[in-house]
Amino acid sequence: MTPGGPIAVLVVEDDRVVAEAHAAYVARVAGFAVSGIAHTAREALRHLDREQVDLVLLDMGLPDLPGLDVVRTMRGHGHAADVIAVTSQRDLEMVRSAVSLGVVQYVLKPFVFPTLRDRLESYRAYRETLVGAAEADTQAQVDSVLARLRPSTAPAVPKGMTEDLLGRAAATVREAGEPLSAAELGDVLGVSRVTARRYAEHLVESGRVRRGHRYPGIGRPEVTYEWDGRA
Repeated sequence: MTPGGPIAVLVVEDDRVVAEAHAAYVARVAGFAVSGIAHTAREALRHLDREQVDLVLLDMGLPDLPGLDVVRTMRGHGHAADVIAVTSQRDLEMVRSAVSLGVVQYVLKPFVFPTLRDRLESYRAYRETLVGAAEADTQAQVDSVLARLRPSTAPAVPKGMTEDLLGRAAATVREAGEPLSAAELGDVLGVSRVTARRYAEHLVESGRVRRGHRYPGIGRPEVTYEWDGRA
């Protein structure tokens, strides 16, 4: 990161569709730029050897090397980029190990844009606090710097909705490859059509999903939901 420049982020994710979505999320947050996308640990380490990277958004379940080993290898090669771990595993032992390796944030998949945005904004505030500071004068100053890494406790999703189900809804629509009705989305998620429609409409309002219509030939057209490739 050059003074006044954006924070360079390397997105590491083996699922290509998910990787593109995460990169799009990063690009939407002011002060951040996508340095590259890697789908394996090997690709990620090669990129780190070639480019200046400030932050790695690291999938912990890569096919060629576990995420924790990727962080260990990074440090062994002298790469000082910070890491935000991304995983669908709920194993708290992995969380403990990640923290011990200096991972600054830990995000559970599937997540929605506000979740990552909050983590990135907290990380940016943390870095800005460190700019030009050589040492801390007080314990309070140290505490203040570390507190910047904690995201806001404000809910990332509307009242009555859960972040986990919203993330699953977004992932289902994104990976479907074709428009889904609320009933079809509900069948996949295991929820009612009304609940599925509420989540789908929220995704429309947030600009990640576009609404369409399906004409069955008889009766009223059916509303459908499709991932917006620009999201």
